[in-house]
Amino acid sequence: SMTSLAAPSASTSSVDTSALKRPTQQFGQDQFLTMMLAQLKNQDPLKPLEPSEFLGQLAQFSTVTGVQEMQKSLGTMVDSLRSSQALEGANFVGRQVLAPGSTATFDGASTVRGAVDMPAGTAAAELIIRDAAGAVVRTAPLDPRAGLTGFAWDGRNSAGNPVSPGAYKIEVAARRGDRTESLETMLQSRVDSVTLDTGGAGLMLNTMNGALPISAVRRVM
Repeated sequence: SMTSLAAPSASTSSVDTSALKRPTQQFGQDQFLTMMLAQLKNQDPLKPLEPSEFLGQLAQFSTVTGVQEMQKSLGTMVDSLRSSQALEGANFVGRQVLAPGSTATFDGASTVRGAVDMPAGTAAAELIIRDAAGAVVRTAPLDPRAGLTGFAWDGRNSAGNPVSPGAYKIEVAARRGDRTESLETMLQSRVDSVTLDTGGAGLMLNTMNGALPISAVRRVM
Protein backbone atom coordinates (compact mmCIF):
# COMPACT_ATOMS: atom_id res chain seq x y z
CA SER A 1 0.00 0.00 0.00
CA MET A 2 0.98 3.68 -0.30
CA THR A 3 -0.60 4.92 2.94
CA SER A 4 2.63 6.64 3.99
CA LEU A 5 2.08 9.41 1.41
CA ALA A 6 0.80 12.32 3.50
CA ALA A 7 -1.76 14.86 2.37
CA PRO A 8 -0.56 18.52 2.04
CA SER A 9 -0.66 20.63 5.16
CA ALA A 10 -3.39 23.25 5.47
CA SER A 11 -0.67 25.94 5.53
CA THR A 12 0.50 25.09 2.04
CA SER A 13 -0.90 26.03 -1.35
CA SER A 14 -3.52 23.89 -3.06
CA VAL A 15 -2.40 20.97 -5.17
CA ASP A 16 -3.73 20.02 -8.59
CA THR A 17 -4.88 16.44 -8.11
CA SER A 18 -6.86 16.14 -11.32
CA ALA A 19 -4.23 13.81 -12.73
CA LEU A 20 -4.75 11.54 -9.75
CA LYS A 21 -8.53 11.44 -10.15
CA ARG A 22 -8.48 10.11 -13.69
CA PRO A 23 -9.75 6.54 -13.83
CA THR A 24 -7.00 3.98 -14.29
CA GLN A 25 -6.76 0.23 -14.36
CA GLN A 26 -3.74 0.12 -12.07
CA PHE A 27 -1.44 2.39 -10.05
CA GLY A 28 1.38 2.81 -12.57
CA GLN A 29 4.61 4.73 -12.81
CA ASP A 30 3.09 8.04 -14.02
CA GLN A 31 0.57 8.11 -11.18
CA PHE A 32 3.25 7.36 -8.61
CA LEU A 33 5.61 10.10 -9.87
CA THR A 34 2.80 12.66 -10.01
CA MET A 35 1.87 11.97 -6.40
CA MET A 36 5.51 11.96 -5.28
CA LEU A 37 6.25 15.35 -6.93
CA ALA A 38 3.11 16.83 -5.42
CA GLN A 39 4.21 15.65 -2.01
CA LEU A 40 7.73 17.06 -2.38
CA LYS A 41 6.47 20.45 -3.64
CA ASN A 42 3.94 20.87 -0.85
CA GLN A 43 5.64 19.39 2.17
CA ASP A 44 5.79 21.46 5.30
CA PRO A 45 9.23 23.21 5.41
CA LEU A 46 9.25 22.75 9.16
CA LYS A 47 8.57 19.02 8.79
CA PRO A 48 10.35 17.88 5.63
CA LEU A 49 9.92 14.35 4.42
CA GLU A 50 12.36 12.05 6.14
CA PRO A 51 14.90 10.46 3.76
CA SER A 52 14.14 7.00 5.15
CA GLU A 53 10.40 7.50 4.51
CA PHE A 54 11.08 8.71 0.98
CA LEU A 55 13.33 5.72 0.26
CA GLY A 56 10.69 3.41 1.73
CA GLN A 57 8.11 4.74 -0.71
CA LEU A 58 10.50 4.26 -3.63
CA ALA A 59 11.16 0.70 -2.47
CA GLN A 60 7.41 0.00 -2.38
CA PHE A 61 7.00 1.27 -5.90
CA SER A 62 10.03 -0.71 -7.09
CA THR A 63 8.56 -3.88 -5.59
CA VAL A 64 5.17 -3.36 -7.24
CA THR A 65 6.79 -2.59 -10.60
CA GLY A 66 9.01 -5.65 -10.30
CA VAL A 67 6.02 -7.90 -9.59
CA GLN A 68 4.17 -6.52 -12.62
CA GLU A 69 7.17 -7.11 -14.87
CA MET A 70 7.56 -10.63 -13.48
CA GLN A 71 3.89 -11.37 -14.19
CA LYS A 72 4.37 -10.22 -17.79
CA SER A 73 7.45 -12.43 -18.15
CA LEU A 74 5.62 -15.44 -16.70
CA GLY A 75 2.70 -14.86 -19.08
CA THR A 76 5.08 -14.81 -22.04
CA MET A 77 6.78 -17.98 -20.81
CA VAL A 78 3.43 -19.79 -20.41
CA ASP A 79 2.41 -18.84 -23.96
CA SER A 80 5.74 -20.13 -25.23
CA LEU A 81 5.32 -23.44 -23.38
CA ARG A 82 1.83 -23.90 -24.82
CA SER A 83 3.16 -23.36 -28.32
CA SER A 84 5.90 -25.91 -27.71
CA GLN A 85 3.35 -28.41 -26.39
CA ALA A 86 1.16 -27.92 -29.45
CA LEU A 87 4.13 -28.64 -31.74
CA GLU A 88 5.10 -31.65 -29.64
CA GLY A 89 1.54 -32.97 -29.76
CA ALA A 90 1.40 -32.71 -33.55
CA ASN A 91 4.16 -35.32 -33.71
CA PHE A 92 1.89 -37.85 -31.97
CA VAL A 93 -0.95 -37.68 -34.50
CA GLY A 94 -1.12 -40.96 -36.44
CA ARG A 95 1.23 -42.76 -34.02
CA GLN A 96 0.38 -45.72 -31.80
CA VAL A 97 0.82 -45.18 -28.05
CA LEU A 98 0.67 -47.54 -25.09
CA ALA A 99 -1.01 -46.15 -21.97
CA PRO A 100 -2.96 -47.45 -18.96
CA GLY A 101 -6.56 -48.30 -19.83
CA SER A 102 -9.13 -51.00 -19.23
CA THR A 103 -11.93 -50.20 -21.70
CA ALA A 104 -11.20 -50.86 -25.36
CA THR A 105 -13.38 -49.78 -28.26
CA PHE A 106 -13.71 -52.55 -30.84
CA ASP A 107 -14.58 -51.15 -34.28
CA GLY A 108 -15.62 -54.48 -35.74
CA ALA A 109 -12.40 -55.08 -37.70
CA SER A 110 -9.21 -53.89 -35.97
CA THR A 111 -7.35 -56.10 -33.49
CA VAL A 112 -7.37 -54.83 -29.92
CA ARG A 113 -3.81 -54.74 -28.62
CA GLY A 114 -2.31 -54.00 -25.25
CA ALA A 115 0.16 -55.09 -22.60
CA VAL A 116 0.52 -55.80 -18.92
CA ASP A 117 3.53 -55.47 -16.64
CA MET A 118 3.77 -58.99 -15.25
CA PRO A 119 5.19 -59.07 -11.70
CA ALA A 120 7.87 -61.52 -10.63
CA GLY A 121 6.59 -64.70 -9.02
CA THR A 122 3.50 -64.99 -11.22
CA ALA A 123 2.59 -68.65 -11.69
CA ALA A 124 -0.18 -68.15 -14.25
CA ALA A 125 -2.01 -65.27 -15.91
CA GLU A 126 -5.21 -64.98 -17.93
CA LEU A 127 -6.62 -62.32 -20.23
CA ILE A 128 -10.38 -61.76 -19.74
CA ILE A 129 -12.60 -59.84 -22.17
CA ARG A 130 -16.04 -58.71 -20.96
CA ASP A 131 -18.88 -57.00 -22.82
CA ALA A 132 -20.78 -53.92 -21.63
CA ALA A 133 -23.08 -56.12 -19.51
CA GLY A 134 -20.11 -57.72 -17.74
CA ALA A 135 -20.45 -61.13 -19.39
CA VAL A 136 -17.21 -62.92 -20.27
CA VAL A 137 -16.71 -62.93 -24.05
CA ARG A 138 -13.23 -64.43 -24.34
CA THR A 139 -10.40 -65.71 -22.16
CA ALA A 140 -6.82 -66.54 -23.10
CA PRO A 141 -3.67 -67.51 -21.16
CA LEU A 142 -0.76 -65.09 -21.00
CA ASP A 143 2.95 -65.63 -20.56
CA PRO A 144 3.53 -65.37 -16.76
CA ARG A 145 7.21 -64.44 -17.04
CA ALA A 146 8.12 -61.17 -15.37
CA GLY A 147 8.22 -58.11 -17.59
CA LEU A 148 6.04 -56.38 -20.15
CA THR A 149 3.74 -58.95 -21.73
CA GLY A 150 1.74 -58.04 -24.82
CA PHE A 151 -1.68 -59.36 -25.81
CA ALA A 152 -3.96 -59.13 -28.84
CA TRP A 153 -7.69 -59.82 -29.28
CA ASP A 154 -9.09 -60.36 -32.75
CA GLY A 155 -12.66 -59.45 -31.82
CA ARG A 156 -13.99 -63.02 -31.63
CA ASN A 157 -15.68 -64.75 -28.73
CA SER A 158 -14.78 -68.12 -27.21
CA ALA A 159 -16.81 -69.89 -29.93
CA GLY A 160 -14.78 -68.18 -32.64
CA ASN A 161 -17.59 -65.90 -33.77
CA PRO A 162 -17.04 -62.15 -34.33
CA VAL A 163 -18.56 -59.90 -31.69
CA SER A 164 -20.43 -56.65 -32.29
CA PRO A 165 -18.55 -53.35 -32.33
CA GLY A 166 -18.57 -51.50 -29.02
CA ALA A 167 -16.78 -51.05 -25.72
CA TYR A 168 -15.24 -54.08 -24.02
CA LYS A 169 -13.63 -54.43 -20.61
CA ILE A 170 -10.06 -55.76 -20.63
CA GLU A 171 -8.83 -57.57 -17.52
CA VAL A 172 -5.78 -59.61 -16.55
CA ALA A 173 -5.92 -61.99 -13.59
CA ALA A 174 -2.59 -63.23 -12.24
CA ARG A 175 -2.04 -66.05 -9.77
CA ARG A 176 0.82 -65.54 -7.33
CA GLY A 177 1.20 -68.19 -4.64
CA ASP A 178 -2.26 -68.89 -3.27
CA ARG A 179 -3.68 -65.51 -4.38
CA THR A 180 -5.22 -64.27 -7.61
CA GLU A 181 -4.93 -60.55 -8.23
CA SER A 182 -6.00 -58.14 -10.95
CA LEU A 183 -3.22 -56.39 -12.84
CA GLU A 184 -3.28 -52.96 -14.45
CA THR A 185 -3.72 -53.23 -18.20
CA MET A 186 -2.37 -50.94 -20.89
CA LEU A 187 -4.02 -50.43 -24.27
CA GLN A 188 -2.44 -49.61 -27.58
CA SER A 189 -4.27 -46.77 -29.31
CA ARG A 190 -3.84 -44.66 -32.41
CA VAL A 191 -3.67 -40.91 -31.75
CA ASP A 192 -6.28 -39.18 -33.94
CA SER A 193 -5.76 -35.63 -32.67
CA VAL A 194 -4.41 -33.63 -29.74
CA THR A 195 -5.99 -31.03 -27.49
CA LEU A 196 -4.13 -28.36 -25.53
CA ASP A 197 -6.05 -28.18 -22.27
CA THR A 198 -5.74 -24.67 -20.79
CA GLY A 199 -7.38 -25.85 -17.57
CA GLY A 200 -4.18 -27.39 -16.28
CA ALA A 201 -4.28 -30.91 -17.65
CA GLY A 202 -1.73 -30.04 -20.34
CA LEU A 203 -1.58 -31.88 -23.64
CA MET A 204 -4.32 -34.46 -24.18
CA LEU A 205 -4.11 -37.22 -26.81
CA ASN A 206 -7.44 -38.13 -28.37
CA THR A 207 -7.75 -41.81 -29.30
CA MET A 208 -10.49 -44.33 -30.10
CA ASN A 209 -10.14 -45.56 -26.51
CA GLY A 210 -10.64 -42.09 -25.06
CA ALA A 211 -8.55 -39.02 -24.22
CA LEU A 212 -5.42 -39.45 -22.15
CA PRO A 213 -2.76 -37.03 -20.86
CA ILE A 214 0.61 -37.20 -22.53
CA SER A 215 2.17 -37.94 -19.15
CA ALA A 216 0.34 -41.31 -19.10
CA VAL A 217 2.03 -42.62 -22.26
CA ARG A 218 4.35 -45.56 -21.53
CA ARG A 219 5.51 -46.23 -25.08
CA VAL A 220 5.25 -44.67 -28.53
CA MET A 221 5.26 -46.96 -31.57
